[in-house]
Amino acid sequence: MNEQYKDFQQTTDTKLNAVIEDWQKHLLLERRLSEKTGESYLMDIKELTSFLFDYHNETVGLKTLKNLKVSDFRAFLVARAKQKLSRASTARCLSAIRNFFKFLAKEGILENSAIMSVRSAHPPKILPKPLSVEDAGRFLDAVEHLAQEPWQGLRDKALYMLMYGCGLRIAEALSLNVGDIMGAGDAFTITGKGNKQRLVPLLPIVKKSLNTYLKVHPNPKKNEPLFVGSRFDRINPGVVQRNVRLIRRYLQLPDTVTPHALRHSFATHLLQGGGDLRTVQELLGHSSLSATQRYTEIDMAGLQKIYEHAHPRAKLKK
Repeated sequence: MNEQYKDFQQTTDTKLNAVIEDWQKHLLLERRLSEKTGESYLMDIKELTSFLFDYHNETVGLKTLKNLKVSDFRAFLVARAKQKLSRASTARCLSAIRNFFKFLAKEGILENSAIMSVRSAHPPKILPKPLSVEDAGRFLDAVEHLAQEPWQGLRDKALYMLMYGCGLRIAEALSLNVGDIMGAGDAFTITGKGNKQRLVPLLPIVKKSLNTYLKVHPNPKKNEPLFVGSRFDRINPGVVQRNVRLIRRYLQLPDTVTPHALRHSFATHLLQGGGDLRTVQELLGHSSLSATQRYTEIDMAGLQKIYEHAHPRAKLKK
């Protein structure tokens, strides 16, 4: 299998191309997946059709997909394994392929249950790596001093305070307009993944930081972006990530300190402070409780270390 997968025009016939386009519209308009997720799914199908084109030495069509056997899908997984792709990547790829075949069946185009019998190795469980309470404080204190312009320092502090104090994803924070925060009171509404909205409490310290930044905002009109760059347009996530790397190096923090780590820290510190799992789930905007339960494992891991270090019975040999 080539590292650069062939375009659909090279591997698939006209009918299948049209079906793939309909599937993409279904993902974006009906399932309301993000464009980024839709593109990832599309790349997974492109990888499959590219493989099948080489494997069967023929143009891939609906008939090809209908006749695929479990052995075909396993050969595809073997080809991925030879490329040393991660288990997490393969699991996501299979999920996209299953989704496509479910769509084909639902639309009455074709049915093939072989893909449902294929299982990949479970991806390794990777726990989020939050900052300690002390490092989170150091991070927020250092932000203003490393910015090129004073107003940018206030902007960055308000942004990171919002992500750590409210548990926002970077895309959620950067999508806000001035009017979303100005006059918000003690809470504001954020639109998350799948266009789902949730109400987020606004801590006084976060609100104070935002108000301080709004006083120096270059264009504080309600419909303008809340967080802007040097050209006064909506700031790019890449700029935020670069700024976090600068702060990380300055404070000699580990590479796991990223913008998203601030969200992880918000959840972990809430649970450590006695917050219940359901409340944290709602604040993070997780659709399932299982996604939030990862943070309890972090908390338990920390408690285990404290126990082993401090409890007199922990040092006794079994």
